[in-house]
Parts: sequence; C-alpha cells; structure tokens
Amino acid sequence: MSEAPRMPDECGVPDPMPLMHPVMRENFGNWAWHDRPRPGVLHHVAKSGAEIWTIKAGTQRQMDVYTIRHLCDIADQFADGHVRFTARSNIEFMVSDQARVQPLIDKLTEDGFPVGGTGNSISMISHTQGWLHCDIPGTDASGVVKALMDEIYQDFIHEEMPNRVKITTSCCQINCGGQGDIAINVQHTKPPIINHDLVANMCERPAVVARCPVAAIRPAMVAGKPTLEVDEKKCICCGACYPPCPPMQINDPVNSKLAIWVGGKHSSTRTKPTFHKLVVAGLPNNPPRWPEVADVVKRILAAYKEDGRPWERMSEWIDRIGWPRFFEATGLPFTRHHIEDWRGGRSSLNTSSHVHF
Repeated sequence: MSEAPRMPDECGVPDPMPLMHPVMRENFGNWAWHDRPRPGVLHHVAKSGAEIWTIKAGTQRQMDVYTIRHLCDIADQFADGHVRFTARSNIEFMVSDQARVQPLIDKLTEDGFPVGGTGNSISMISHTQGWLHCDIPGTDASGVVKALMDEIYQDFIHEEMPNRVKITTSCCQINCGGQGDIAINVQHTKPPIINHDLVANMCERPAVVARCPVAAIRPAMVAGKPTLEVDEKKCICCGACYPPCPPMQINDPVNSKLAIWVGGKHSSTRTKPTFHKLVVAGLPNNPPRWPEVADVVKRILAAYKEDGRPWERMSEWIDRIGWPRFFEATGLPFTRHHIEDWRGGRSSLNTSSHVHF
C-alpha cells in the first residue's frame, strides 16, 4: 500500500528563528551599531559585544541545481552552512569570525560570484520569469538582466553611485511592469492577431471581453464560428487579452519593443514616492545581448553618477535638474511625447504616504 501524499502546510510565513545564525538569534533586537567595511560586506555589533559579518554576492538570478549546490558547498566550507537568499536572488553568507571574511570573498570571486550590492551601488536587477517559466512573456526578462549585468557589474561591486540604484525588468505589461530607478518593460505596438479557428475551443469569451481595460473587444461570428473581434481604434496594445485567450496573439518578433522608464521610487525617505517616467520607447527586442537597451541604461547611469549629489536618488536628481536637462545629460532625444501634460485623476494620483487634498 502506497503512502498517502503529504498535504501542504497552510501555516503562513515560516518561523525564521530555527534557521537563523546563532549570533543573530541570540542578539535579535539588541544590535548596537553596524558599518560597511567594504562593498558587499555588512558588519553588525550587538550590545553584548557579539559581532557578525554578512557577505553578499550576486548570482545569475535564474539558477540551476548545480549552482545552488555549489553555493551551498561554499557556505559549508566557509560559513558553517549559514546562508540566505534575498528577493533579488543575491546570496548572503553569515560568519561570526572576521578571519573568515576575506577567504570567503576570495572563493566567491574566483568562482564567478561578484561580491557587492551594498551601500551606494547598483543592486542586482529584479525581473520576472521570462521565456523560461512564464506563459505570456513578450520578452525574456532574465536574458536582459544577464546581458545587462555583464556590462554594469563593476557598479555592483563598487560603491560609486550617489545612492542605491534599483533596476527592474518585466517580460510583459500585464502582470509585472517594473517600478524602479530604471525600469525596462516590454511594449507591444500592434493589436493582437486573432486565430478565429481556435477561439471557440480555448477561450471563455465573456471573460476575455471583461478583461479588456478599454472595452475594445466584443463577441463576433467568423465563418459561422463564435469568436472575438478587436476595435483597433480603441485598443491600447496592452496584451491583457492574451493570457485568458492565447489565440489572440500579441507577441511579435518585430513589433514587440522594449521601453525604458526612470525615477520610480516606493520609499518616502526625503521625498514622497514617485511614478517612473518614460525615457525611450521602441527599442528592438534584440536577444541574446539586447545592445540597444544596454546602451541607454549605461548612458543614464553615467550621467547620474557624474551629476547626482550624495544620497540623491535618481528621481530626486531628475527633479532637481529638470526633465529637459536630463535628456541633455544623457544624450537621449527629447520629443513632444515626453511632455507631461495629462491632468486627469490628479486628486487620486498625487498622493504619498502623507496624503494631501
């Protein structure tokens, strides 16, 4: 008789204490001060005098089992097995002996895992699943990240930026539009192409009609078969119809482009949270290296590094120098499409953690 499968544990967030480093567990909530001895290393000192060092290293974000096991072997050898992953797939090793810090850094660097990402540096780029795992991507977000980090990882391992730079990518505009200091998002430019022979068999038409944010989709009959049609004058090419109805194909190797936005900020430190703003649209979706995207991102980073004041986030730098001056500093074209003259919804959108009326 086979054993019954184990039912999932519906217990919410797991208790972190059992897996926490003993020094962190013993001094939880009782830290006196901390500093950064070098990029990628955090040093915390407890009120009891206990010390712990956290060493952060970058990974390729989408990791195979071999890489994970290799990193765990490094943790067993140099950090007594104490390791954790961040939301951006950085890996952090914790050690309580300063003499073990440099050998761990040397091993990580030798094996191709750059140590950095703390302080005023570029953080590892966060992204969605891309072609590897997602069923609706317009591009490969993880591929863009790998290609881009290969060119800017020097700014990950050094603290030379005015402040933290958070970069995000997304492989579609529907579920995962990134919000960061620099955001790289897919941009569909043509309405979906409908395979009318498959719609009736694969799509729940009322759900697809309801999914459209601008009411551009309506039921139709083609060759005696129930299907859907799109009012192309209304369509905003968002792609929201594709997930519930794959026969409404919107991905296109030529007309699916990439757009770059800047100035997104979630925190309310110094200034209120901000929406990001469009900088460049219509960049080619050009795997495997996406050189056009990399060129624009590096221009923005170089201008920010040169002109930003200490601790000034990118949105604050842009607000200080002005939108036209930003384009002069980066050498990117400024067009009429960048003039922000929309005033609808001001009362609901012009809010922050401190709500104003």
